[in-house]
Amino acid sequence: MAELDARLVDAVAAGDAETVRGLLEAGADPEAAGDEGLPVLCAAVDAFAYEVAEALVAGGADPDRVLPDGTTPLLRAVEGGSPATVRALRGEVLRLSAAERERLLAAARHWYGAGAEEELRRRTGATGPARWSSAEEEWCDVGQVSLGGVTARAGHGAVLTELEWAFRMLTPVAELVERAVRYPDVCHVDWSASSLVLSRRRSTQTWSAVAALRHHPSPDHRRFVVDCLKTRDWMAGLDGDSSQPEAAELFRAWAREERDAGVLAALLDAVSDDGPDEPLGLRHAGHPDPRVRREVPYLFDAPLTPEATAALFALARDPDPEVRAAAGGRLGRERPGA
Repeated sequence: MAELDARLVDAVAAGDAETVRGLLEAGADPEAAGDEGLPVLCAAVDAFAYEVAEALVAGGADPDRVLPDGTTPLLRAVEGGSPATVRALRGEVLRLSAAERERLLAAARHWYGAGAEEELRRRTGATGPARWSSAEEEWCDVGQVSLGGVTARAGHGAVLTELEWAFRMLTPVAELVERAVRYPDVCHVDWSASSLVLSRRRSTQTWSAVAALRHHPSPDHRRFVVDCLKTRDWMAGLDGDSSQPEAAELFRAWAREERDAGVLAALLDAVSDDGPDEPLGLRHAGHPDPRVRREVPYLFDAPLTPEATAALFALARDPDPEVRAAAGGRLGRERPGA
């Protein structure tokens, strides 16, 4: 067993989830101690190796084990700011007491409020420059900051949002939206977490509260509304839930009024997901922003009308290469060899 445990420690350090699973199946101890005397699960947490952490927990590692400093692997994951790592350890949250849940929530709130870099400075006493980079977690992006020999990820907004949902807490819509737009990137973990949680809340009150924010003065807020309602429609379709109000007509009416190019492009993309809308496409075929023009070809249905064909040929000569590619692709489907 000692040899298996040593190999497990090495596999965890290498981030090799497949080997970790194999060693656990062969009898390695999921609570084996790593180099610092802590369970190997802590090494996976500290490295943000969420697939390894998931394998260890599935193999019997205890995410709630109290460590010598009074923390637990799950609490360390929350403080580390990696949503994927927290999900790997969270499991069935009903096992946690009210006090344990509040401790996790308090940690997530504190780190989110302070900011990852600022909290690292407070904990390490480091005064030099922080080193920031970007990391990918399950198709989303999250900032990673290193300071004073310690590294954390800046996904505490997503961690907090997902913990609240797992603990069956209905966070106010406005608060979730503010977390999303703190990093106004559709691929950021905080944005994604807020969008997914709001999409799972199927009440009319939630839908109305989100939809009302289409009038918000900030384009980032309005763009989030588009993404959230689009995701909500998609998830309702997957679930076969026909009781949900569809956003397609709202998107169409909104697109006729929206003035921000980034939001308008998102709206046209959402409309085209529901089906063609030639009048809307023709209206925006000459828009000054290429982000909008890139979405226009997807609004034209087959067979193409003379007006749509003319618009596409004009777009095929657009100075923006992505606009030309979209127009050419649409013409090619209609006219093979064009």
